[in-house]
Amino acid sequence: LGFFAALYNPEMEVHLWGPASIRHDLKTRLQRYLSPPLFPVHMRDLPCKLVIHDGSQIDEEIGEFKVQSLMICHPGPTVGFRISGADGTVAYMPDHEPILGAAKFLPQRGWISGMETALGVDLLIHDAQYSDEEYLGRIGWGHSSMAQALEFARIAEVGKLAAFHHDPTHRDDELDRMFHDVIAAASPTFPVIPAKEGEVLTVKRH
Repeated sequence: LGFFAALYNPEMEVHLWGPASIRHDLKTRLQRYLSPPLFPVHMRDLPCKLVIHDGSQIDEEIGEFKVQSLMICHPGPTVGFRISGADGTVAYMPDHEPILGAAKFLPQRGWISGMETALGVDLLIHDAQYSDEEYLGRIGWGHSSMAQALEFARIAEVGKLAAFHHDPTHRDDELDRMFHDVIAAASPTFPVIPAKEGEVLTVKRH
């Protein structure tokens, strides 16, 4: 967030939506991050017009889009976003652990964390940080394995999955191998791509 260029443009009006914690509203949470020693610039010194929207459950019309958010499974208050427009629907879930240590997903998808946000979307952008082996040593950290992300997308009946939140310790060749192995094992009936920085995706109804 601290490197988002619009925050430093005095001509810009920037709106931030997000959940409060048990003890602090969103503004207080952001002020703790946007301040030394975590970040060199104080939030109060940003030159843009900054508008902060507190809320863990958002249902807003923003321009031509409908934006909704709901709490999802992750340590600390975290939301997934669902954005609907004339050409399709996108769900964005960057930090999500819908299975939380279980051997398999619950049979009733209404009980699965994040399902209401992702159900039937044309594009799901979802956390897929670990291999299955890595996940076993990181249960409760708030992230999914790549295989779990594919299974979540299958249950949600999405049109396309963009797997991301790649682990910073994974080299590109490791990511390619993980992706190939998971696709071969799962044989998904929908397109699955590894998300790449700078990539532009066209959302169409499936």
